[in-house]
Amino acid sequence: MRLNRRTALGLGTVATAGTVLGAAAPASAAEATETSPTTPARAARRVAAVFTKHSTEAGGNWQAYVSVADPAGAPMVAVQADADRRIEAYSVNKIAVATAVLDKVDRGLLTLDQQVEVSAAIVVPGGDGIFSLDGAYPSRVTIGHVLANLLTVSDDTAVRLCGLVAPAAEINSILVAKGFPNTQVEPVANPNRFFLGTSTPRETHDLLRALVAGTLLSPASTTYLLGLLRSPVAFTDGIRRTMSSDERARVATKAGWFADARHEAGVIFDRSGAAVLTYALFADGQANPEDFGATHPAVQARAAMGPKFLAAVDRIAGVGTTFRITARRPSNGG
Repeated sequence: MRLNRRTALGLGTVATAGTVLGAAAPASAAEATETSPTTPARAARRVAAVFTKHSTEAGGNWQAYVSVADPAGAPMVAVQADADRRIEAYSVNKIAVATAVLDKVDRGLLTLDQQVEVSAAIVVPGGDGIFSLDGAYPSRVTIGHVLANLLTVSDDTAVRLCGLVAPAAEINSILVAKGFPNTQVEPVANPNRFFLGTSTPRETHDLLRALVAGTLLSPASTTYLLGLLRSPVAFTDGIRRTMSSDERARVATKAGWFADARHEAGVIFDRSGAAVLTYALFADGQANPEDFGATHPAVQARAAMGPKFLAAVDRIAGVGTTFRITARRPSNGG
């Protein structure tokens, strides 16, 4: 397992999390003394203790930024650990790609029902998602279908399909104009293709905050994007793993995984649908980098954090627009 010097000395995320709101209590004590905090400051301290405990147990390197909404003013920062380090964001940056595409929808340059061609040449062989499983090409799908697969099952071919309607240089310019110069895709020789590029924990956090605040996209595009990230089929191995279906519907989340990195970023909503906690959790260097399943140490750590984060803010009111989710009912066909 790769450890940096700060992690080996018991510093890094532990010290950083503790300095945001004063010294953090040991997680076991914080979890035992108060089932559900009633103020944003207490909730933020609980979140800091939970993050410290489980990130330390998982080992490796953690870069993170987590905040709790405060109706009285600015969000309470619970965790900031190497929050301004520019790192490979991997599939977490699919949120940024979708933002650029939806920005063009908002400006009338694209429509969700506009079709793109799925050719055999554009399919990522063996990539995550469903397009590589079709086995019959060419086919045509809508941009809405592409985005749904991009943000739920994290389809890799969907990245290339987005590039057909939003080239790399245009995506980057849109993100810079919106105030996110570190959240950028990486261009390649083909202008319509790119690697998913970089971000920082703080910028990913701030992009999500801008999304729920309604300043990133139009109301329709905001609701659409959050609906995908909150859907039952969206990522469930991490923050949402040990939650009920109703609890999972209160979490909009996107994970990213490649090489030894396991990332996740998202928003937890209060019971009315207002954003109450925003997280950007980037991790690498843990044991078992070949394990892309639920048993990877960083993924297990996030699965432990998820319900405790939710409990920490369960009696805290969110702020801003409420985004109610439409109840989804299982179907038996017919």
